[in-house]
Amino acid sequence: MRTDQILPRLERVFARLDREPERPAHLQTPRMSRHRVVLLGATLAFYLAIVVAVLTTSWLVRLDWQVMFFRPYEQWPQLHAFLDYLVVLGQRGPTAVMVAAWLGWRSWRQHTLRPLITLGVALLLLNITVGAVKLGLGRLGPHYATQIGSAELFAGGDIFPSGHTANAVVTWGILAYLASTVVTRRVLSLVSAVVSLSVGATTVYLGTHWVSDVLLGWSAGLLVLLALPWCEPLTAGVEAYVFDVRARLRSRVEAGRVPEPLTGVLVPLLSAGGKWRLRPAPVAPATAEPLAPVRQPALPAPAEPAAPVPVGAAASAAAPGHSPAARPATHLSARPHLIRSERTPATPAGSRRPVHAERAPVRGAAARPATGG
Repeated sequence: MRTDQILPRLERVFARLDREPERPAHLQTPRMSRHRVVLLGATLAFYLAIVVAVLTTSWLVRLDWQVMFFRPYEQWPQLHAFLDYLVVLGQRGPTAVMVAAWLGWRSWRQHTLRPLITLGVALLLLNITVGAVKLGLGRLGPHYATQIGSAELFAGGDIFPSGHTANAVVTWGILAYLASTVVTRRVLSLVSAVVSLSVGATTVYLGTHWVSDVLLGWSAGLLVLLALPWCEPLTAGVEAYVFDVRARLRSRVEAGRVPEPLTGVLVPLLSAGGKWRLRPAPVAPATAEPLAPVRQPALPAPAEPAAPVPVGAAASAAAPGHSPAARPATHLSARPHLIRSERTPATPAGSRRPVHAERAPVRGAAARPATGG
């Protein structure tokens, strides 16, 4: 039987994580390079331009109404069933579970919590930034619009920017951000771009978002991905804290399994015959401080049996040289008492008292024949 099959589940997980005490050398943390800063600034400018265009009810709002009146879901109804499933790739719950499962497996294999913590930080930034703008502007969706040509702002809605689009950009883009090689990063970047563009276009096709909602959602998700290198110190701090807590809990568990040494202690032991005996405890190392001896508790006197004592036993107990106090404790048996004729003699003819190896025979005392019965 293999050793890992008998270990507890927690110890197997720790043993698997300890195979790689350090992260692989090829894993590099992205840094805020000059190109990234320039791209972040351009995306932020585009984001603000979209917001201003909607606030001023510019040509972008007119484009929103034109696409809404065009009704793409009526122009191509054969795509409706497929796009209903495709838009799920932008929902926060299903996508977060799928991506978290993959990143959790990577964390387990690479002995690092950075993938999971990075995903958590990215989703937290996304919910804060997108949620604040949604509630602040309060724009209504195409299905709830009331005034033609209006931006429908500050009406209690939560449609601007598109949460599906921004979530698709961040959730699938985080895979490219955490890629370990350049080729993998490029391939995953292309895949995440196609998925996010498809999800955004699908929301416009279904009539759940304006065109400007989707444009702002793409910008919001890209801003979160570009700003993640600034959050790397926070990610590293959280990872170090989690591993430190794990090490403390593991040390406490291991310390609780080691028994404390006992020295000079007499442990009472109840034998099978109903007698109390004393046995010495195992010897502790010389460095351990001896403990005070434990006194043997006073035992109550055994109760006298209610059954009458046979005559032969009384005669043997009255033999010269033997006092009644020297008799051993009476052993009470669970079986019923038998008469003399129904049981076989356990000792030769003579005394009915059991033989004591440590007691010397009494001189001058001759064996008497059993009487009675």
